[in-house]
Amino acid sequence: MSWSALATPPPQETLPAVPAPPEATRTAYRDRLLELLPTDPRLICLDTDTGLFGPDQTAAAGAQYLDLGIAEHNLMGIAAGLAASGRMPFVNTMAAFAATRALEAVKIDIAYNALPVRIMATHGGLAAGHLGPTHQALEDLAVMRALPGMTVVVPADAAQAAAFVDRSLALPGPLYVRLGRKPTPALPPGTPPPALGRAQTLRRGRDAVLAACGPYPVQACLAAAEELAGEGVECTVLNLHTLRPFDTAALVEAADHSGLVVTVEEHWRSGGLGGAVAEALAEAAPARVLRIGMPDTFVDTVGGHEHLLAHYGITPARVADTVRRALGIAPGATTD
Repeated sequence: MSWSALATPPPQETLPAVPAPPEATRTAYRDRLLELLPTDPRLICLDTDTGLFGPDQTAAAGAQYLDLGIAEHNLMGIAAGLAASGRMPFVNTMAAFAATRALEAVKIDIAYNALPVRIMATHGGLAAGHLGPTHQALEDLAVMRALPGMTVVVPADAAQAAAFVDRSLALPGPLYVRLGRKPTPALPPGTPPPALGRAQTLRRGRDAVLAACGPYPVQACLAAAEELAGEGVECTVLNLHTLRPFDTAALVEAADHSGLVVTVEEHWRSGGLGGAVAEALAEAAPARVLRIGMPDTFVDTVGGHEHLLAHYGITPARVADTVRRALGIAPGATTD
């Protein structure tokens, strides 16, 4: 997906900013990788029967694509060997399997040797809601950001997913990218391209900081900030797409102006974005941190992605209510 601006309109004509249509982050990654494969012989895509590459994509990738079947531990070991031999593997697997079943190989074969393997993990968070807890990934960010040298990224939309494929080509060590399954909304028109390790400020306000990662949490924060603005409560919205390396400076600067930070993530509350934010602020600039995420339980209901997000309160309404309660503001009231 291109980051280029809309074409310049004729004189005296103004075109409204039009949001990009919803697109799956995993699809954007695949399409961008397919564009890059012919340009760089180092690149190779290793798959685990995910279905992400159909017959047309497999044919287009040619010898730079290999499906290893459902063998995630072997996948990581083979990727490490290829990386040690001068290749740059992009590996396709589900986030739940990358962070658990294959973790030993990720830790010892890839991270320990600081190899340039790109772990492109689909079905992140609750995206595999219909498949139950065995396929849901609510621990992957905590696991991966604990590994020395591992860069950890959660794109907020399809354009960011494609951009991070490009950014990764110059990254010397390993990378974990959490991707979704279904199309999700794009960020507002005019949002600049992301940079690894640098937070994006999507909105500025003096009363609270809403910090999120991933498509639905970021959209929830933007919607909550818009609702609260109508009540006179102005919020900064940070897209903390890179959990490691973490942009502590941007977070501290935002928190200094309000003293209240609300984190929103599609992850268990322990060890993920909320943990990273609390750790950073505890050391650099203590502030009140309220964490919205999955409760300390396995998913106990069946449903699709959006249904589970609503069921567990990862929603704009909960974000707005959390800010109101923290600031002592009644719903619907306005502030001066």
